Amino acid sequence: MREHAQQQEAESAPRCDVPVTAAEVLLDGHRATRDRVARSILDHGPSSAADLASRLGLTAAAVRRHLDGLAATGLVESREQRVYGSRGRGRPAKVFALTDAGRDAFYQAYDQLAADALRWISDSVGGGKAGEEAVAAFARARFGKQGEKYLDALRLAGAGDRTEALAEALSADGYAATVRRVPSAAAKAPAGAQLCQHHCPVAHIAEQFPQLCEAETEVFSRLLGTHVQRLATIAHGDGVCTTYVPAPGAASSSAARTPRQGTGAAPTAGTSTEDSASAR
Repeated sequence: MREHAQQQEAESAPRCDVPVTAAEVLLDGHRATRDRVARSILDHGPSSAADLASRLGLTAAAVRRHLDGLAATGLVESREQRVYGSRGRGRPAKVFALTDAGRDAFYQAYDQLAADALRWISDSVGGGKAGEEAVAAFARARFGKQGEKYLDALRLAGAGDRTEALAEALSADGYAATVRRVPSAAAKAPAGAQLCQHHCPVAHIAEQFPQLCEAETEVFSRLLGTHVQRLATIAHGDGVCTTYVPAPGAASSSAARTPRQGTGAAPTAGTSTEDSASAR
């Protein structure tokens, strides 16, 4: 009887909930709406509370409550919205972006294993410049192989739709890619496009080995048949990997093709000084 009374007392006593982990916040079924908020940020990049409310059919107040919960567990962080080009008057909009912990809650990448493997590749040829070139050769081979899967889809697309076709192919591989058309500076000139990757499974590794980003950009150049410019990367602290693709005919182009493994024939997808400044 005494034990029974103690058990009833324990069950009726106020409970102090143990803080949940980042993964539990996303996986717990009782937090499905919060999961939707986090997933929307993953798919669309840094977003304001108003954008999230409109996208998810929620009130701004409800979204803010979920954002507060996500921020409390370290899954999202607020920042000023990045503006490329001229900025209007007034304070920059406040947006919310996923932290590294927030991204990790969606996928489990073997970052340390991959970093150790790339470091071994570098060290096996003596490190230094030779090591960097060895890692770059691996990155070109890796992304070149991945690009081969996208080639058929791009061949079926029209010249003006190749960027969208590439975004769909990347999204199928988990990169959550979208395309945003941007007007040309010249009057009546065709618009270019920004290819945005809101998710990067190798972002943590690319922080240590930028050759991965460089090789991926080279593959984009070959697949799209034009010189492209990488404006921002998740690996460098930006919310989205952004690549500028000029309109067809705006730059010299060739038939879409994947880079040949081990050759230096891929066009270097450089970034101008101005672009580099805006990406940081």
